[in-house]
Amino acid sequence: MHYLVIVTLLWALSFNFIGVFLANQVDSYFAVLTRVVIALALFLPITRFKGVNKGFMLGVAFCGAFQFGLTYLGLYLAFTYLTVAEVLLFTVLTPLHITLINDAFEGRFNPWAFVAAALAVMGAVIIRAEPVDAGYLTGFLLLQGANAAFALGMVSYKHLVKRYPQPLPLRNSFGYFFMGALLVVLPAWWLLGNKNAMPTTGLQWGILLWLGVLATALGQFWWNKGATQVSGGTLAVMNNATVPLGILINVLVWHSSFELWRFALGTALIVGSLWFAPSPKKYDIQGSKTCSHPPAGKSA
Repeated sequence: MHYLVIVTLLWALSFNFIGVFLANQVDSYFAVLTRVVIALALFLPITRFKGVNKGFMLGVAFCGAFQFGLTYLGLYLAFTYLTVAEVLLFTVLTPLHITLINDAFEGRFNPWAFVAAALAVMGAVIIRAEPVDAGYLTGFLLLQGANAAFALGMVSYKHLVKRYPQPLPLRNSFGYFFMGALLVVLPAWWLLGNKNAMPTTGLQWGILLWLGVLATALGQFWWNKGATQVSGGTLAVMNNATVPLGILINVLVWHSSFELWRFALGTALIVGSLWFAPSPKKYDIQGSKTCSHPPAGKSA
C-alpha cells in the first residue's frame, strides 16, 4: 500500500507540471517519448534476459505498451482539446475500468469492489465538477481510451506476476515494460510528432527529466509492484486519490480557486470508499520471491 501512496503523491505533482509547463507548449509525442527513453535507460542495466519466461517477458512488454505507451499518448493529446479541469474530471472514470477489468480477469463480479470504485469516482467528480461545452467530445474519448489502456495494462501486470512466478526481483524484469512502451511511442512520434515543438527552456527539459526519472521510471514500477499487493477495489480507489491531491497542489502552488465544501466532501468519499474495498489479503500474491513484501526501510 505504501508504494501506491508514494506514487499518488508523485503523480499528483507531475499532473500539475504537465498541465502548466508542457501542455500546448511541447510536442505531446516527444514529451511521452522522452519519459520512456529516460525510464528505459535507468532500467536496462539491471534488466535480465536469461532464464526469464518468454511469456512473462512479452506480457510485461504488452503491459507497458498499454499502461504507458497508449495511456500517455491519449492523456497528452487530450490536453489539446480539454482544460486541466476537464482532464481531471474525465480521468475519474478510471477506477470503473480497473474494477471491471479486474473482475473479468477473476471471472467474477464483486459488488463491493464496484461500490468502492463508484464512491471514489463520485468523490472525484464532486471535487472537480465544472461545466463543459460541446467541444469536449474528442478529448473525452481520448481520455476514456487512455483510462481503459491504463487499467488493462495495470490489471494485466497484477495477474501476469501471479501466473508467472519469477526467481528474480520484479525490478530485474521491468525493463520489458518500457520496451513495450517504446514500441508504441517511438513510431507515433516519428509519424505524427511536431518536430518544431521541442522544449525550448531549461525548465521544460528539467521537468521532462523529473517526469522520466521519478514519475515514470520509479513511479510506474512502484505502482505496479504495489498493485500486486492490494485488492482490485483498493487499487481502483487509490487511482483516484491523485485528483484531490492534484487539486490541493494546484491551489497551494498556482493559487487556483476551488470550493472548500466540494473538496472536503469529495475527499471524504474517496477515503471512505477504502472501507468498501475487499481485503487485500484475499488477492495478495504470496509465496513468490518476486512479490514478497520487502523488509522495512528497503526500497524497491
